Amino acid sequence: MENIDILKRLRYALDIKDSDMVEIFKLGGVVLTKTNVQDMLKANEGSDGNNQICNYRMLESFLNGFIVFKRGAKEEKPGESGDNKNFMINDYRNVNNIFLKKVKIALAFTGDDMLAIFKAGGAELSNGELSALLRREGQRNYKVCGDRYIRVFLKGLAERSRK
Repeated sequence: MENIDILKRLRYALDIKDSDMVEIFKLGGVVLTKTNVQDMLKANEGSDGNNQICNYRMLESFLNGFIVFKRGAKEEKPGESGDNKNFMINDYRNVNNIFLKKVKIALAFTGDDMLAIFKAGGAELSNGELSALLRREGQRNYKVCGDRYIRVFLKGLAERSRK
């Protein structure tokens, strides 16, 4: 799935307003105007998912800002620098896994919540399968999250949020 599609579907599922989108991007370190956001959401993206409209950094900045928007700023521990932006997306292979992790954190979902959302979207996952999708790349039992899972998750999230 392309980055802009993920962003559009998340926006629809959670009914995020343009002004909130601007604020979320700002919290993630990207300054955009309401017009910039509207233009970005109207544009069609290229095939590699890493173009100037919504590249990996832009998507992850939004997700980082979304966490802060929903949960508040993380308190720094002594010895931590404030420059750590937690950028984890390297390429198209791990975008979906990172997306699931960050949405789970932002919305304070438990594993059962995630499984219920997948079920509402039309996919039955086991606890082990969900755990494999949420693991860090390189860990044992890590599984790459395919586009199908993201589509199903966003569909289930929309059904759950828009009742």
